[in-house]
Amino acid sequence: MDDEWLQSAGNRIIVNDDDDFPELLRQIPRAPERLYVKGNVECLHMPALAIVGSRNPTEAGKRNAFEFARHLGGAGFCIVSGLAEGIDTAAHRGALDAGAATIAFLGHGIDRVYPASNHELAHEIAAQGALVSEFPLGTHPERSLFPQRNRLISGMSLGTLVVEAARRSGSLITARLAGEQGREVFAIPGSIHNPLSRGCHKLIRQGAKLVETAEDIVAELAPLSSHLLQTSLESTTKHEKPEHDDGDYAHLRKFIGFDPIGIDELAANSGLTIDQVSSMLLILELEGEVESLSGGRYSLLGH
Repeated sequence: MDDEWLQSAGNRIIVNDDDDFPELLRQIPRAPERLYVKGNVECLHMPALAIVGSRNPTEAGKRNAFEFARHLGGAGFCIVSGLAEGIDTAAHRGALDAGAATIAFLGHGIDRVYPASNHELAHEIAAQGALVSEFPLGTHPERSLFPQRNRLISGMSLGTLVVEAARRSGSLITARLAGEQGREVFAIPGSIHNPLSRGCHKLIRQGAKLVETAEDIVAELAPLSSHLLQTSLESTTKHEKPEHDDGDYAHLRKFIGFDPIGIDELAANSGLTIDQVSSMLLILELEGEVESLSGGRYSLLGH
């Protein structure tokens, strides 16, 4: 079965002592003996950040995962996740949108796609990054295999970012494994009324780094990855900002001051939809132009 699978373009089996085997994975406890890889083997040696979270996130959670992945992918990080629905899917798509590499570690044989709804996404990932599994071809997705898969997501990455997670969540297992492997752990805080924020708040209480912008992560990981990064987040932001200086972004900025203002009022004043305003505010927040305040209000960020 392996021989037949290897005949397809882009398919590789990499053993632990192979030069193409990722060095960070070689260092973890219970390192895999072999990896099945479909896609670009070179991305296994890029500085990587894992983004994980709930399979049933809020819309804000999905936007956060997408935008953080897009910005960090644009900064030269390979975005690692697990191809699950929800936050994983949003993270992979954010990286793809930036033209960045992304790796999906699978909890089953690489000749399968789970969930089936991500069949097309899996093909896009293989074309721009890689699908990776330690499990033999034909292995069915089973609940017990996913925690094993999670140690590879964290082990492959310099740090793990948890976007939204309940108190009992597979994402918290990944975060715990990251800590045990000596990797950085990041968490995005949220509303105290959102059950999916409780896992992140628990991690922060336990010592995870609270993250508000993509720059927070770059600042922490840059010393570990500066020799590998091709670009910086600052240069990416500078490249993107001229786009934002025109059209809707310039229009929206006219209505944001240092006095807090809500999304509904911004939408009414600007004539933009609430969805447009919400998405644009997230971009401006990631780029350090505005800050999010309590009660869903925003204001210009003083420098």
